[in-house]
Amino acid sequence: MKIIVVGGGKVGQTLVEQLNAEGHDITLIDKSREVVESVISKVDVMGFAGNGASYHVQKEAGCSDADLLIAVTDSDELNLLCCMIAKKSGNCHTIARVRNPEYSRDVISIRSELGLAMVINPEHAAAKEASRLLRFPQAISVETFAKGRADVLSFKINEGSPLAGLKLIDLTQKLHCDVLVCGVERNDEFMIPRGNFKLLENDLVFIVASPKKADEFFKKAGIQSSKTRRAVIVGGGDVTYYLATELISAGIEVTIIEKNLDRCEELSQALPKALIIHGDGSDKAVLEEQNVASADGFLAFTDLDEENIMLALYAKDVSDAKIITKINHITFDDLIEKLNVGSIVCPKNITAENIIRYVRAMENSLTVNIETLHRMCDDRAEALEFLIREGSPLVGQPIQKLKIRQDAIIGCINRGGDIIIPRGGTEINVDDTVVVITSHTGFTDISEILKEE
Repeated sequence: MKIIVVGGGKVGQTLVEQLNAEGHDITLIDKSREVVESVISKVDVMGFAGNGASYHVQKEAGCSDADLLIAVTDSDELNLLCCMIAKKSGNCHTIARVRNPEYSRDVISIRSELGLAMVINPEHAAAKEASRLLRFPQAISVETFAKGRADVLSFKINEGSPLAGLKLIDLTQKLHCDVLVCGVERNDEFMIPRGNFKLLENDLVFIVASPKKADEFFKKAGIQSSKTRRAVIVGGGDVTYYLATELISAGIEVTIIEKNLDRCEELSQALPKALIIHGDGSDKAVLEEQNVASADGFLAFTDLDEENIMLALYAKDVSDAKIITKINHITFDDLIEKLNVGSIVCPKNITAENIIRYVRAMENSLTVNIETLHRMCDDRAEALEFLIREGSPLVGQPIQKLKIRQDAIIGCINRGGDIIIPRGGTEINVDDTVVVITSHTGFTDISEILKEE
């Protein structure tokens, strides 16, 4: 597809790289010639320096025959204007990044009135992910499917774990839990395990389950953690605002440490039930005064990645809290993982995932739609949720008779709100949604998980 990306910031560059890798014809528009030249020197895409909201610039970039325009500049208003012009002049699909909390309350009407295909708020999406992680302190990552009824969770097998040395075929019998181990990362390699696969210490294990069954599994596997009752957040940006709102509504005590006095006053008015502390979160004395050591959750959410990493390492040293670290700029993913800074939330990657899911859905056949897409293990694996429609080759056959590729596995089936962990005799029906985990990236149709004849 021909796709125009307006805005060459962190999110824009991530989109250009990932969409180009998926084989699309990408054009970048940014007002800075230096930014455009920097991007096109690294990625084989077209680039134009200019105002993305200009009709003439859009026309020069080929908007008249583009399939999709994605506006991800730093200005919400500019993004919306870009989409309006593209819709009028090129009649292509449009996606706008809208970050202002005031606009987020009107997102449905904005999308409808302006004819947008999608409105994406990276900060709100990041807050949602952090909230899910606090719901399962045992998990390193939590990806949600089936409208919140199913999760793909990851956790590490620590030394002495009863799971170490256990074959998957014996797991269900031993623990009597309705979950499916759908992936294992070992020595930087992601694998789709089968029945005789043996779990080892230090494996990063991915399971599929409903939230209730996942909690039951963790308890029986001896991976227990207390419920989050008190969370300390360092940094008072928009992600913090959205997250605090969710946590307070869930009955969790929230303390926010922010060094900008004006922002503290804004948060005090917007979040009257939160404790807002004016202070430097990187100051050890301030952290000790707020008793970080006794917190159940610690979130390093400043605007500086380096500061967030140091804060997470400190919290790891002094507490047993669930630690979540926000990363914006740093691309040294392998190094960050080795530092053991807890769970990582990256707004730009969440945004890219949502947009790529929509792009793949645009390419889909009429028989199947992608409902959800999450990338895992530094983009080496994907978990996708497909809606099954008439004509799908997977309908009406037991799963054991389907010739599924070795690099893919069916994790669960959502049938009318009921989550089914599939067994050999399970059949897939029309209108089911099916979660697939795969080490192959780029599936656009569930039929692609079948081996070629």
